[in-house]
Amino acid sequence: MLPTGFNTLDDKYSEITPEIEQLAKLCVENGRIDAELYTKHRVNRGLRDLNGNGVLTGLTEISEVQAFDTSSGKKLPIEGKLFFRGVDVEDFVRGFIRERRFGFEECAYLLIFGKLPTNDQLADFTRLLEQYRTLPTSFVRDIIMKAPNADMMNTLARSVLTLHSYDTRANDVDIPNVLRQSLLLIAVFPLLSVYGYQAFRHYFAGDDLFIHTSKAGLSTAENILQMLRKDGKYTELEARILDVALVLHAEHGGGNNSTFTTHVVSSSGTDTYSSVAASICSLKGPKHGGANIKVVRMFEDLKENVKDWTDDEEVERYLRALLHGEAFDNAGLIYGMGHAVYSLSDPRANIFRYFVENLSEEKGRLDEYRLYNSVQRLAAKAIADERKIYKGVSANIDFYSGFVYSMLDLPLELYTPIFAIARIAGWSAHRIEELINAGKIIRPAYMNVSERVPYTPIAER
Repeated sequence: MLPTGFNTLDDKYSEITPEIEQLAKLCVENGRIDAELYTKHRVNRGLRDLNGNGVLTGLTEISEVQAFDTSSGKKLPIEGKLFFRGVDVEDFVRGFIRERRFGFEECAYLLIFGKLPTNDQLADFTRLLEQYRTLPTSFVRDIIMKAPNADMMNTLARSVLTLHSYDTRANDVDIPNVLRQSLLLIAVFPLLSVYGYQAFRHYFAGDDLFIHTSKAGLSTAENILQMLRKDGKYTELEARILDVALVLHAEHGGGNNSTFTTHVVSSSGTDTYSSVAASICSLKGPKHGGANIKVVRMFEDLKENVKDWTDDEEVERYLRALLHGEAFDNAGLIYGMGHAVYSLSDPRANIFRYFVENLSEEKGRLDEYRLYNSVQRLAAKAIADERKIYKGVSANIDFYSGFVYSMLDLPLELYTPIFAIARIAGWSAHRIEELINAGKIIRPAYMNVSERVPYTPIAER
């Protein structure tokens, strides 16, 4: 429901009329391509081959996802590994946690510059981000407050595109300028996301409007929490777990949908703001960045329909009902389970699981944590049985991230923007890499399979 006095476009812009319904049917009737033609012409749908492997479309030195061992000549599933610039992410997280440091800023440095920073380099880089962590004068009032939106990803994309108007060198694609723009966006993404949410809550739900400025000396994770909460307070464990979440979401190879979008759009020679806005719009999709929301909603449905969370048989019955399309959204999916690349395990989920247990204990939600563990264990078996998948099925990072965000009292509307706040570091690294190694504009081929027909004068149709 819209707030009083908030105007939308005229009804003709938002209503689907019978005429539009009829025209839509025409689109579908004349737009359907015979599925067998994809096999006949060996089309790699989704840029994946018949075995589900990604089609090689480029080279990168930024990150590596490892799920199989091919050293013996055979493709054998292994425990998943993720490397940032050759550094094992598990070792990276373990390192900054052991030294009681926040890791996202260090992670961004590693991804963009290709090596781990020294103490001095990290301090200088952090100060640089702090200098950029401000918005143009009146930007919040004139841009964010003027057209609040219930969809925070659309708000974020619009804000990024609008920043183009405030940049006198917006279209300059020389590397120093692109780096400047990238650091600016890494710094202000938390502000754009949180302020967009505050505007939405004020105008749509009537909540008090408060805008906390970012604070120097705080990490990105700490600033998100202090800007979001009315009293600005948070625990150390809350901040450290959100920081780990940002690190784990910062980068995941060049082939994921939003990062590939970065490469495609950057290859056209367009500006940084347009490239990043396109990647945001890709990440918004429920098959990509919005997946953890599906997990949360699935668990809400499970809690309503499973009386005894400790009863494995009852939980498994619900999970098999999901797979049969008889529960939740009837899509036949157990959200948060399985991954397009990983087989036996997603290393990000393995890292997260340790912190989830600690946070659930602090928040008094151990029962829910145990339920998540049960679902993970039972779902892997159910999927293997029902789908005949033998490469291994494991929980992915989305399985736990929604639960973590709910324990951090982050609103559902910010789940995907949090992903974007992290992934802008990876997008920036890939955009710079694409521009440095600029080749041809990315232009894959599509085969036309329609019949040629003669033109008919309109009076004879």
